[in-house]
Amino acid sequence: MSDLGHVLVLAGGLSYEREVSLRSGRRVAEVLRSKGVEVETRDTDATLVPSILADPPDAVFVTLHGGSGEDGAIRSVLELLSVPYVGAGPDACRVAYDKPTAKAVVRSWGLRTPDSVALPKETFHDLGASAVLDRIVERLGLPLFVKPSRGGSALGASIVRKAEELPAAMVGCFAYGDTALIEKYVEGVEVAVSVVDLGDGPVALPPVEIVPDGGVYDYAARYTAGQTEFFAPARLRPEVAESCLAMAVAAHEALGLRDISRTDIIVDHDGNPHFLEVNVAPGMTETSLFPMAAEAADRDLGTLCTRLLEIAAARG
Repeated sequence: MSDLGHVLVLAGGLSYEREVSLRSGRRVAEVLRSKGVEVETRDTDATLVPSILADPPDAVFVTLHGGSGEDGAIRSVLELLSVPYVGAGPDACRVAYDKPTAKAVVRSWGLRTPDSVALPKETFHDLGASAVLDRIVERLGLPLFVKPSRGGSALGASIVRKAEELPAAMVGCFAYGDTALIEKYVEGVEVAVSVVDLGDGPVALPPVEIVPDGGVYDYAARYTAGQTEFFAPARLRPEVAESCLAMAVAAHEALGLRDISRTDIIVDHDGNPHFLEVNVAPGMTETSLFPMAAEAADRDLGTLCTRLLEIAAARG
Protein backbone atom coordinates (compact mmCIF):
# COMPACT_ATOMS: atom_id res chain seq x y z
CA MET A 1 0.00 0.00 0.00
CA SER A 2 1.19 3.52 -0.80
CA ASP A 3 1.32 6.34 1.74
CA LEU A 4 -0.15 8.67 -0.87
CA GLY A 5 -3.57 10.11 -0.25
CA HIS A 6 -5.67 10.69 -3.34
CA VAL A 7 -3.95 11.48 -6.60
CA LEU A 8 -5.24 12.94 -9.83
CA VAL A 9 -4.57 11.54 -13.31
CA LEU A 10 -5.12 14.12 -16.05
CA ALA A 11 -6.17 12.63 -19.39
CA GLY A 12 -8.01 13.72 -22.49
CA GLY A 13 -7.63 17.36 -23.45
CA LEU A 14 -8.53 18.86 -26.81
CA SER A 15 -5.47 18.02 -28.91
CA TYR A 16 -5.46 15.66 -31.88
CA GLU A 17 -4.04 13.05 -29.49
CA ARG A 18 -7.05 13.08 -27.16
CA GLU A 19 -8.00 9.42 -27.64
CA VAL A 20 -4.45 8.25 -26.99
CA SER A 21 -4.31 10.42 -23.88
CA LEU A 22 -7.52 8.89 -22.55
CA ARG A 23 -6.06 5.41 -23.05
CA SER A 24 -2.84 6.40 -21.29
CA GLY A 25 -4.82 7.84 -18.39
CA ARG A 26 -6.86 4.68 -17.99
CA ARG A 27 -3.72 2.54 -17.96
CA VAL A 28 -1.97 4.70 -15.36
CA ALA A 29 -5.08 4.78 -13.17
CA GLU A 30 -5.34 0.98 -13.35
CA VAL A 31 -1.74 0.29 -12.35
CA LEU A 32 -1.91 2.85 -9.54
CA ARG A 33 -5.09 1.31 -8.13
CA SER A 34 -3.37 -2.07 -8.23
CA LYS A 35 -0.87 -0.58 -5.76
CA GLY A 36 -3.59 0.66 -3.42
CA VAL A 37 -3.49 4.29 -4.56
CA GLU A 38 -6.73 6.28 -4.45
CA VAL A 39 -7.03 7.63 -8.00
CA GLU A 40 -9.31 10.20 -9.59
CA THR A 41 -9.18 10.68 -13.36
CA ARG A 42 -10.20 14.04 -14.80
CA ASP A 43 -10.27 15.77 -18.16
CA THR A 44 -9.14 19.36 -18.70
CA ASP A 45 -12.39 21.32 -18.67
CA ALA A 46 -13.95 24.21 -16.77
CA THR A 47 -14.54 22.05 -13.69
CA LEU A 48 -10.88 21.13 -13.21
CA VAL A 49 -9.63 24.17 -11.30
CA PRO A 50 -12.65 24.41 -8.94
CA SER A 51 -12.39 20.70 -8.15
CA ILE A 52 -8.68 20.97 -7.35
CA LEU A 53 -9.29 24.01 -5.14
CA ALA A 54 -12.07 22.18 -3.32
CA ASP A 55 -10.06 18.99 -2.77
CA PRO A 56 -6.35 19.38 -3.62
CA PRO A 57 -4.72 16.08 -4.61
CA ASP A 58 -1.42 14.98 -3.10
CA ALA A 59 0.06 14.90 -6.61
CA VAL A 60 -0.96 14.83 -10.28
CA PHE A 61 0.12 12.42 -13.01
CA VAL A 62 -0.16 14.18 -16.36
CA THR A 63 -1.00 11.84 -19.25
CA LEU A 64 -2.06 14.60 -21.64
CA HIS A 65 -0.42 14.22 -25.05
CA GLY A 66 0.12 17.16 -27.37
CA GLY A 67 -1.02 20.73 -26.89
CA SER A 68 -1.36 22.05 -23.37
CA GLY A 69 -0.37 18.70 -21.87
CA GLU A 70 3.18 18.95 -23.19
CA ASP A 71 3.76 22.62 -23.95
CA GLY A 72 3.84 23.66 -20.29
CA ALA A 73 0.40 25.29 -20.12
CA ILE A 74 -1.36 22.81 -17.83
CA ARG A 75 1.74 22.54 -15.68
CA SER A 76 1.76 26.32 -15.27
CA VAL A 77 -1.82 26.12 -14.00
CA LEU A 78 -0.91 23.34 -11.59
CA GLU A 79 1.90 25.50 -10.23
CA LEU A 80 -0.50 28.41 -9.81
CA LEU A 81 -2.63 26.04 -7.74
CA SER A 82 0.43 24.87 -5.75
CA VAL A 83 -0.26 21.26 -6.75
CA PRO A 84 2.79 19.03 -7.32
CA TYR A 85 2.90 16.89 -10.45
CA VAL A 86 5.04 14.28 -12.16
CA GLY A 87 7.25 15.56 -14.94
CA ALA A 88 9.15 18.56 -16.22
CA GLY A 89 8.30 22.14 -15.35
CA PRO A 90 6.63 24.59 -17.75
CA ASP A 91 9.81 26.21 -19.10
CA ALA A 92 11.50 22.90 -19.91
CA CYS A 93 8.29 21.60 -21.51
CA ARG A 94 8.07 24.62 -23.80
CA VAL A 95 11.60 24.05 -25.04
CA ALA A 96 11.22 20.28 -25.45
CA TYR A 97 7.82 20.49 -27.14
CA ASP A 98 9.13 22.71 -29.94
CA LYS A 99 11.15 20.25 -32.00
CA PRO A 100 13.45 22.76 -33.79
CA THR A 101 14.33 24.39 -30.46
CA ALA A 102 14.93 21.03 -28.78
CA LYS A 103 17.20 19.97 -31.66
CA ALA A 104 19.20 23.20 -31.33
CA VAL A 105 19.64 22.66 -27.58
CA VAL A 106 20.80 19.04 -27.83
CA ARG A 107 23.10 19.90 -30.74
CA SER A 108 24.74 22.53 -28.53
CA TRP A 109 25.47 19.67 -26.09
CA GLY A 110 27.25 17.78 -28.85
CA LEU A 111 24.47 15.33 -29.69
CA ARG A 112 24.03 14.26 -33.30
CA THR A 113 20.71 15.23 -34.91
CA PRO A 114 19.68 15.32 -38.59
CA ASP A 115 20.07 18.58 -40.50
CA SER A 116 16.74 20.33 -40.86
CA VAL A 117 14.82 23.47 -41.75
CA ALA A 118 11.81 24.87 -39.85
CA LEU A 119 9.34 26.59 -42.17
CA PRO A 120 6.25 28.47 -40.95
CA LYS A 121 3.17 28.29 -43.14
CA GLU A 122 3.26 32.05 -43.78
CA THR A 123 6.83 31.92 -45.08
CA PHE A 124 5.96 28.92 -47.21
CA HIS A 125 3.19 30.91 -48.93
CA ASP A 126 4.68 34.43 -48.92
CA LEU A 127 8.00 33.51 -50.53
CA GLY A 128 6.57 31.12 -53.08
CA ALA A 129 6.24 27.45 -52.26
CA SER A 130 8.02 26.11 -55.32
CA ALA A 131 11.16 28.22 -54.98
CA VAL A 132 11.50 27.51 -51.25
CA LEU A 133 10.97 23.77 -51.62
CA ASP A 134 13.49 23.56 -54.44
CA ARG A 135 16.13 25.13 -52.19
CA ILE A 136 15.27 22.72 -49.35
CA VAL A 137 15.78 19.69 -51.58
CA GLU A 138 18.99 21.21 -52.93
CA ARG A 139 20.32 21.86 -49.41
CA LEU A 140 19.21 18.77 -47.51
CA GLY A 141 18.93 16.24 -50.32
CA LEU A 142 16.51 13.31 -50.43
CA PRO A 143 14.87 11.51 -48.76
CA LEU A 144 13.33 13.96 -46.29
CA PHE A 145 11.05 13.60 -43.29
CA VAL A 146 8.35 16.24 -42.83
CA LYS A 147 6.51 16.69 -39.53
CA PRO A 148 4.84 19.45 -37.50
CA SER A 149 7.26 21.34 -35.28
CA ARG A 150 4.93 20.60 -32.37
CA GLY A 151 2.79 17.60 -31.56
CA GLY A 152 3.29 13.88 -31.59
CA SER A 153 1.92 10.46 -32.54
CA ALA A 154 3.30 11.04 -36.08
CA LEU A 155 0.21 13.07 -37.00
CA GLY A 156 0.95 15.12 -40.11
CA ALA A 157 4.30 13.37 -40.61
CA SER A 158 5.51 11.71 -43.80
CA ILE A 159 8.60 10.51 -45.67
CA VAL A 160 9.44 12.28 -48.93
CA ARG A 161 11.54 10.23 -51.35
CA LYS A 162 10.90 12.27 -54.51
CA ALA A 163 10.95 16.06 -54.89
CA GLU A 164 7.46 16.09 -56.36
CA GLU A 165 6.11 14.53 -53.15
CA LEU A 166 7.24 17.44 -50.98
CA PRO A 167 4.36 19.91 -51.65
CA ALA A 168 1.71 17.36 -50.63
CA ALA A 169 3.73 16.44 -47.54
CA MET A 170 3.86 20.11 -46.54
CA VAL A 171 0.10 20.51 -46.97
CA GLY A 172 -0.51 17.41 -44.86
CA CYS A 173 1.84 18.71 -42.19
CA PHE A 174 0.21 22.15 -42.05
CA ALA A 175 -3.12 20.46 -41.30
CA TYR A 176 -1.69 19.71 -37.84
CA GLY A 177 0.46 22.76 -37.14
CA ASP A 178 1.56 26.17 -38.39
CA THR A 179 5.25 25.27 -38.72
CA ALA A 180 6.79 22.33 -40.57
CA LEU A 181 10.08 20.73 -39.64
CA ILE A 182 11.74 19.35 -42.77
CA GLU A 183 14.50 17.00 -41.72
CA LYS A 184 17.05 14.95 -43.62
CA TYR A 185 15.75 11.40 -43.37
CA VAL A 186 18.20 8.98 -41.82
CA GLU A 187 17.78 5.34 -42.84
CA GLY A 188 18.34 2.92 -40.01
CA VAL A 189 16.88 1.34 -36.89
CA GLU A 190 14.30 3.34 -34.97
CA VAL A 191 14.54 3.07 -31.20
CA ALA A 192 12.96 4.79 -28.23
CA VAL A 193 14.78 5.24 -24.94
CA SER A 194 12.79 6.08 -21.82
CA VAL A 195 14.41 7.86 -18.88
CA VAL A 196 13.27 7.89 -15.27
CA ASP A 197 14.64 9.68 -12.24
CA LEU A 198 13.61 8.10 -8.95
CA GLY A 199 15.71 10.43 -6.86
CA ASP A 200 19.25 9.37 -7.73
CA GLY A 201 19.54 11.04 -11.12
CA PRO A 202 18.17 10.14 -14.54
CA VAL A 203 18.56 6.51 -15.62
CA ALA A 204 17.78 5.14 -19.08
CA LEU A 205 15.61 2.05 -19.42
CA PRO A 206 16.44 -0.55 -22.11
CA PRO A 207 15.98 0.76 -25.66
CA VAL A 208 12.91 -0.43 -27.53
CA GLU A 209 13.33 -1.21 -31.23
CA ILE A 210 10.40 -0.33 -33.50
CA VAL A 211 9.69 -2.31 -36.68
CA PRO A 212 6.40 -1.20 -38.29
CA ASP A 213 4.86 -3.60 -40.80
CA GLY A 214 4.49 -0.88 -43.42
CA GLY A 215 7.94 0.55 -42.85
CA VAL A 216 6.63 3.81 -41.37
CA TYR A 217 5.81 4.27 -37.68
CA ASP A 218 2.67 6.34 -38.27
CA TYR A 219 -0.39 6.86 -36.07
CA ALA A 220 -2.01 3.54 -37.00
CA ALA A 221 1.26 1.65 -36.51
CA ARG A 222 1.66 3.22 -33.07
CA TYR A 223 -1.76 2.50 -31.63
CA THR A 224 -3.13 -0.52 -33.51
CA ALA A 225 -2.12 -3.80 -31.95
CA GLY A 226 -0.29 -6.08 -34.37
CA GLN A 227 0.76 -3.42 -36.90
CA THR A 228 4.23 -2.97 -35.41
CA GLU A 229 6.77 -5.41 -34.03
CA PHE A 230 8.74 -4.31 -30.99
CA PHE A 231 11.96 -5.66 -29.53
CA ALA A 232 12.74 -4.80 -25.93
CA PRO A 233 15.60 -4.60 -25.47
CA ALA A 234 16.49 -3.50 -29.00
CA ARG A 235 18.62 -5.78 -31.19
CA LEU A 236 21.65 -3.50 -31.11
CA ARG A 237 25.32 -4.19 -30.50
CA PRO A 238 26.11 -3.51 -26.83
CA GLU A 239 28.22 -0.45 -27.58
CA VAL A 240 25.51 1.00 -29.85
CA ALA A 241 22.84 0.39 -27.21
CA GLU A 242 25.00 2.16 -24.62
CA SER A 243 25.37 5.14 -26.99
CA CYS A 244 21.59 5.34 -27.28
CA LEU A 245 21.13 5.23 -23.51
CA ALA A 246 23.75 7.95 -23.05
CA MET A 247 22.08 10.11 -25.69
CA ALA A 248 18.67 9.86 -23.99
CA VAL A 249 20.09 10.78 -20.58
CA ALA A 250 22.07 13.67 -22.10
CA ALA A 251 18.95 14.98 -23.88
CA HIS A 252 16.96 14.72 -20.63
CA GLU A 253 19.61 16.77 -18.83
CA ALA A 254 20.26 19.25 -21.66
CA LEU A 255 16.58 20.13 -21.88
CA GLY A 256 16.17 20.44 -18.12
CA LEU A 257 13.60 17.66 -17.89
CA ARG A 258 12.48 15.98 -14.69
CA ASP A 259 11.16 12.62 -13.50
CA ILE A 260 10.34 11.02 -16.85
CA SER A 261 10.95 11.41 -20.58
CA ARG A 262 11.31 9.41 -23.77
CA THR A 263 13.80 10.17 -26.54
CA ASP A 264 13.26 8.96 -30.09
CA ILE A 265 16.42 7.99 -31.94
CA ILE A 266 17.45 6.64 -35.34
CA VAL A 267 20.56 4.45 -35.44
CA ASP A 268 22.16 4.68 -38.88
CA HIS A 269 23.81 1.80 -40.71
CA ASP A 270 27.18 2.69 -39.17
CA GLY A 271 25.77 2.40 -35.64
CA ASN A 272 25.58 6.14 -34.97
CA PRO A 273 22.53 7.34 -33.00
CA HIS A 274 20.71 10.49 -34.19
CA PHE A 275 18.41 12.45 -31.86
CA LEU A 276 14.96 13.03 -33.37
CA GLU A 277 12.77 14.40 -30.59
CA VAL A 278 11.88 14.03 -26.94
CA ASN A 279 8.54 13.44 -25.25
CA VAL A 280 7.84 14.86 -21.79
CA ALA A 281 4.62 12.84 -21.33
CA PRO A 282 5.36 9.39 -22.77
CA GLY A 283 2.42 7.27 -23.81
CA MET A 284 1.22 4.66 -21.33
CA THR A 285 -1.14 2.64 -23.52
CA GLU A 286 -0.93 -1.10 -24.14
CA THR A 287 1.18 -0.45 -27.26
CA SER A 288 3.25 2.42 -25.84
CA LEU A 289 7.01 2.32 -25.54
CA PHE A 290 7.56 3.40 -21.93
CA PRO A 291 5.68 0.39 -20.45
CA MET A 292 7.62 -1.93 -22.77
CA ALA A 293 10.91 -0.45 -21.60
CA ALA A 294 9.86 -0.80 -17.97
CA GLU A 295 8.99 -4.46 -18.49
CA ALA A 296 12.32 -5.07 -20.24
CA ALA A 297 14.04 -3.61 -17.18
CA ASP A 298 12.00 -5.86 -14.86
CA ARG A 299 10.35 -2.75 -13.44
CA ASP A 300 6.70 -2.92 -12.42
CA LEU A 301 4.80 -0.06 -14.09
CA GLY A 302 2.53 0.48 -11.10
CA THR A 303 5.48 0.68 -8.73
CA LEU A 304 7.26 3.15 -11.03
CA CYS A 305 4.22 5.41 -11.35
CA THR A 306 3.58 5.30 -7.62
CA ARG A 307 7.18 6.20 -6.82
CA LEU A 308 7.12 9.09 -9.28
CA LEU A 309 3.99 10.44 -7.60
CA GLU A 310 5.58 10.07 -4.15
CA ILE A 311 8.61 12.05 -5.35
CA ALA A 312 6.34 14.75 -6.78
CA ALA A 313 4.29 14.91 -3.58
CA ALA A 314 7.46 15.29 -1.49
CA ARG A 315 8.63 18.06 -3.80
CA GLY A 316 5.36 19.88 -3.26
